[in-house]
Amino acid sequence: MGKIRVPASLTHFHRSRLSRVAAVLTLCLCVNACGWMLPPPQTRGNKVDAEQLKELVPGTSTKADVTALIGSPTQKATFDENTWLYITEITRPRVGRTLGVLDQDVVVLSFDDRGVLSGVKTVTKDDATPVSVASETTPSPGTEASFLQQLLGNIGKFNPTGAGGGGFTSAGGGAPASGGGL
Repeated sequence: MGKIRVPASLTHFHRSRLSRVAAVLTLCLCVNACGWMLPPPQTRGNKVDAEQLKELVPGTSTKADVTALIGSPTQKATFDENTWLYITEITRPRVGRTLGVLDQDVVVLSFDDRGVLSGVKTVTKDDATPVSVASETTPSPGTEASFLQQLLGNIGKFNPTGAGGGGFTSAGGGAPASGGGL
């Protein structure tokens, strides 16, 4: 028996397939290796440590105690000075310099009228409610003219003699100056 002969087209097929697989693996390794070039995540706002939050006791801690322990609030509620918000957002820049939000937390501290802590609540990104923006506009009556109104709107407003209102007249109110000199 002799050697089995493999057609040249079959070996070419295996070589081209092997080169494609190698190219894909090389591309995957290159893309994966670029991860070290990403900027580090940035913390924005007031990050409240969970251990510090445990030290706050509703009913006994005051506004002064809270400020001394975790600092000033990021924001106070708009219509309630007794609700303090500590907002934290961890972001990382993405393509086009837009920020990608990795994590988001809001610690809500409620105080009674005497300034004593009455409640502690933590709200995360998972608790957020999606809001859709309305794309419609509110029309204002009288601001839109139809094509025909725009086309015919100035008929009758031009008065070549200058008499009456609304026409083109000279600045001095008299007859237009003629081009003659002394």
